[in-house]
Amino acid sequence: MEKLKVFLVEDEFVVREGIKNNIKWQEHGYDFCGEAGDGELAFSMIQKLKPDIVITDIRMPFMDGLVLSKLIKKEMPWIEIIILTGYAEFEYAKEAIRVGVAEYLTKPINSEELLKEVDGLADKIMEKRKERELRERYKKEMEENLLKEKKELFQYLVTGAKSLVELLEMADKLHINLSSMWHNIVLIKMRFRNQTRDEYSNTLLEIEEKIGAIADESKVIYFDRNLEGKALLFKADSKEELEMIQNAHLHQLKSIWEEYENIYYFGGIGVPVNRLRELPSSFEAANHAFAHRYLVQGCHILNSTEIVQRAYLDKSEFSLGNVNPKQIDNGRMREFLKTGDKEEVVYFIEEFFNALDTNAMQSHMFRQYITMDSYFCVADFVEGLQFARGEIESPDQNASTLQTKENAIAYIVRIMTKALELRESAVSNQYGDVVDEVKKYIEDNYADDQISLNLLASHVNFSPNHLSTVFSQYTGQTFTRYLTDYRMNKAKELLRCTGKRSSEISRDVGYKDSHYFSYLFKKTQDMTPTQYRNEGRAEGGDQ
Repeated sequence: MEKLKVFLVEDEFVVREGIKNNIKWQEHGYDFCGEAGDGELAFSMIQKLKPDIVITDIRMPFMDGLVLSKLIKKEMPWIEIIILTGYAEFEYAKEAIRVGVAEYLTKPINSEELLKEVDGLADKIMEKRKERELRERYKKEMEENLLKEKKELFQYLVTGAKSLVELLEMADKLHINLSSMWHNIVLIKMRFRNQTRDEYSNTLLEIEEKIGAIADESKVIYFDRNLEGKALLFKADSKEELEMIQNAHLHQLKSIWEEYENIYYFGGIGVPVNRLRELPSSFEAANHAFAHRYLVQGCHILNSTEIVQRAYLDKSEFSLGNVNPKQIDNGRMREFLKTGDKEEVVYFIEEFFNALDTNAMQSHMFRQYITMDSYFCVADFVEGLQFARGEIESPDQNASTLQTKENAIAYIVRIMTKALELRESAVSNQYGDVVDEVKKYIEDNYADDQISLNLLASHVNFSPNHLSTVFSQYTGQTFTRYLTDYRMNKAKELLRCTGKRSSEISRDVGYKDSHYFSYLFKKTQDMTPTQYRNEGRAEGGDQ
């Protein structure tokens, strides 16, 4: 175990030498790392050496012990301080307590007494360090849950389903600062072509690290959208500053992506809003621009405002001669049916028709052609999923389908939405088996402390992120929460039904570290394992 470091500050040479040499610091498990004759000299040394315990005289030239203690506690609050003084005035003691000094000892003090005080502080330091390590481990293990909560926050932000107070409370819990005068949403998606799974994972990790290095949460917050990429929420105090921050960050992102071959990226920029409650309109505009990834070739980050302006300028009388056959190629629709989401159908269809001659859908003949073509495209896709064509509404089932542009577009939205619901149903049957396999693995191996999301992902041949998404969708819990709850329930059974010690139960349910097991049990059950066992005995005695 690493030895705790002790630093001594004392202006009297004889006293300093006595403390340094009369205590066998190494034998008692300490590293005497340095000494100084006054506070001013000591502070720079303490900044560099970062000791665990500082022993300082209170009365010294240049800088006294109380001033030194204030500086230490402000910059390095974890350092424990013992003040030595020949003055027993109560005011000094009160001031030392206010500063945060651990012990206030009057001189003269012998080596045994001082070592006893240092040992007491060492126990507190080790206890705090262990507690900090347990908190960090818990935080790391629960990162998957935090990601899920962050995704939920984003959904509430862009749907308006929560009040402003509720949104701010959720954000505060996640340590996210939403406050700003202006906001805008940008949707981005990145994928690789022609890479093995290992190559993909390594490259993705490398890119994520580079993006993390440029991300400043005071200006932009990243939200994961699972398979649909990420959403970026930009913040600034003015519209001009927002645009400047946004453009600079997107330029940096493109520079990172373009360092790699075979990478595809696409982005859609929303409209700036100056109220959090207006974020749904920013998100909707970003979605319209984002839907163009099915309609254009190559890598782009498109601005929704520019797309709207271009559509307005392109208005003209309809003529079949103005229609580009490539624009009505149903290959784009097929691609969307394979990879799009139900929530995107409206945006995709609107942008699909906006890309055509503006007045094309006013022509009955053109409406008839595009509606039938869409029907056959969707029907073919559905049959490919092993569903009957009858699952899709035929255009001749409703006489009003072709009467107006609005009716025709609404019909195409309906049949595409239905197709994606069938796709989800087909995928659900496939993924249901995967989730059951994961649950069975946990049931059979929960006592193995090596179980992890990465291990299970490899077991079912999924990427960790994909498995996390699928598992959460099916069970309503993250993988980590499910595994923790399963182990805690098993622990509760053993606590109530056996006389095993907590340390034995810890190993039985998959935790080598009994301290972490106790910490986790208290965190999730609001009581210690011993309290849970005693509560059970009390209940049994009352019956």
